[in-house]
Amino acid sequence: MPMDGITAGLMARELNRMLAGGRIDRITQPERDTVILVIRAGSENRNLLLCASAQNARCHLTASRFANPLEPPALCMLMRKQLLGGRVLEVRQVAGDRIIHIDMDTVGEMGDHESRRLVLEIMGRHSNLILLNGEGKILEAAHHVNAEMSRVRQVQPGMMYAPPPGQDRLNPEEMTAEDLLAKLKEQEDLPFEKALAGSVSGLSQVSAREIALRVLGTGGAFGSTEEERRAVCERTVAFFARLPEMTDPRVLRNEEGDALDFFPFPYLSQCPDRQEPTRTLSLAMEAYYGSRDQRDRLRQRSASMVRMLKTQVERCEKKLSLQEEELAGAARMEEYRIMGEVLNASLFNLKKGMREAVLPNWYDPEGGTITIPLDERLTPSQNAQKYFKKYQKARSARISAQEQREKTLQELDYLEGMLLDVEKCVEESELEEIRGELVRTGYMKRVTNRRQQRALPQSRPYRYLSGDGIEILVGKNGPQNDRITGSAKPEEMWLHAKDMPGSHVIIRCEGDIPTETLKQAAMLAAWYSKGQRSSMVPIDYTRRKYVKKPSGAAPGKVIYTHQKTAYMTVEEAEIRKMKEERLTGRDEPETGK
Repeated sequence: MPMDGITAGLMARELNRMLAGGRIDRITQPERDTVILVIRAGSENRNLLLCASAQNARCHLTASRFANPLEPPALCMLMRKQLLGGRVLEVRQVAGDRIIHIDMDTVGEMGDHESRRLVLEIMGRHSNLILLNGEGKILEAAHHVNAEMSRVRQVQPGMMYAPPPGQDRLNPEEMTAEDLLAKLKEQEDLPFEKALAGSVSGLSQVSAREIALRVLGTGGAFGSTEEERRAVCERTVAFFARLPEMTDPRVLRNEEGDALDFFPFPYLSQCPDRQEPTRTLSLAMEAYYGSRDQRDRLRQRSASMVRMLKTQVERCEKKLSLQEEELAGAARMEEYRIMGEVLNASLFNLKKGMREAVLPNWYDPEGGTITIPLDERLTPSQNAQKYFKKYQKARSARISAQEQREKTLQELDYLEGMLLDVEKCVEESELEEIRGELVRTGYMKRVTNRRQQRALPQSRPYRYLSGDGIEILVGKNGPQNDRITGSAKPEEMWLHAKDMPGSHVIIRCEGDIPTETLKQAAMLAAWYSKGQRSSMVPIDYTRRKYVKKPSGAAPGKVIYTHQKTAYMTVEEAEIRKMKEERLTGRDEPETGK
C-alpha cells in the first residue's frame, strides 16, 4: 500500500518512540532525494531513511547499506553543518496527513541552542524533503520549486515555509461522527469507501476499503436512515481512535515469497496466511520498499542505455536485411560465368548486332539450350567479356557482403547480449560494469561526474545451491562471466546456451556431478539466456579446462570443445524453487521471520 496518512501516523509514533532524545552522529545522501540520518538512541545506532522520490517516498529505519557519492550534495553538506550533534526532540505527523515533522535541538557556531525542523512531504511526484530554521525559513530542500514550476507554492532557500494547500478534508485525529456524517453527505452518490477516502485527510483507497470492511462488514451498506449512517460514522471515528493500539505490522507475500505489499496491522481484506508479521513497521516497509526502490532507480538509470541498445539493434537488423538482399543479387554470379563461357566457345556462330543467342548449354545435365541476351552494339567477344566482368563483380560483392554480414551478426549478438545483461542487473555496480564495457567499445561516451567516480564494490554473480547442496554460479554480465569462468577449476563444469547470448554457469564440483545438479544448472543457463521463454533451449556443457578465451575477445566471449548438449524448457516457478542466495556484498534487512 502507499504510505498514506494511517501509515505515516503510525510510523511517526514508532520513530518518536525509538529516536526521541537521540543524537545525530552522521548524515549521508546516497540519492538526490534520499537522506540517511545515523542517530544514536537507546545505546545503539539507528539509521533513519528519509526519501522524497516520486514513486517511493517514505520514512523508516533501515538496515540496508547505500553507496554514497564521492562529493556530498549541497543538501547533505548543509544538513551536516546544521544538524550534526543535535538531538531529536520529536517526530510527529501533521493533521493526519502524509507530512512528517522531525524537530531537533542543535548547537550553533556560538554555542547557542537553535531549533531546526526537517519536513518530509509524501505527495507522489510533489514529494519533498525540506530543512527549516527556528523561524520556519527554508534553508534547503531536496527539490526546489520556483514560480514557473508552480504558481500555488514555491519552495526555495530563503523563503518562509508554507505547508501544502489544504484539500478540505477532515483531520482523523480530531474529527467527530457529526463532522464525518456531514462530509459524507456531500458525496452521497459515491460508494462509502470512495466517499471516505475523499473525506478524511491522507486516506488511501486501500485503507478506505479496509476500514469500510471493518465498520460495515462483508457486503454491508452505509445505511438508509440518518441513525444508521450516524452509527457507521461513530464506528469509523472509534476505529481511528483505536489505531495506535492496533499496530501489528505485516508483509503481504505471494507464493514465491516476494513482498507484494505491507500493512500497519492485519488487513481483513487480504488473505491472512500471506501476511507475515514483523516486529516493527520499519521492518515491514524495508521488506517491501528495499528491492522495489532499488529496482525502480536502476530502471531509471538504465533507460537511456536500453534505448541506445535497442536503436543499435534496429540499425543492425536493417543493415543485415540489406546485406541479405545484396547476397541474393550476387546469387546470379554462376549464371554470368556460364553465359560468358558458352559465348566464348561459340564465337564463330555469332555476329555483331544480334540481340540474343540460343546456344547449347554444356552445363545442363539434360543437354538443353540457354538463351543469352546480347548487346547489339558489342562484338560477340565483347559480350562474353561483359558477362565475365559481371561474374567478377558479383563474386567480389558476395565475398564482401558475406564478410559484412558476419560482422553485423557478431555486432547484433553483442548488442543483444548487452540488453540481456542490463535486464539481469540488480545493483548499480553491475550497471556500471556494462556502461564501462559500452564506453570501451564506443557505443557510449564516458560521462565524468562526481557520483560516477566513486568506488563501487565489484559486482557478484548469482549463487544457487542445487538440491544436492552443490554451489552453482551464474554470471550477470560479460565481465562477471569472465571472472567466474576464469576462476573456475579445470574439472568444474561450465554451461552456456548454445549459439545465443546468455550467462556463463559454473558448477562448483570437480568430480562426478549428480544428474539433478546438472539438470538444475542447465535450467539456470536456459533461464538466464535469450531463449528464456522458449522451449527446448540447447545448453552446451563441458569441463572448464576445455573453455578458452581468444585474445582480444569481448568480455564473456569464449570458445570451447568436448561439449555435450542438453535441451531445456524452463518455467519461472522451477527457478524459484531452487534456493538462491545472491552475493550482493551487503547485509540483508531483517524481515521479522
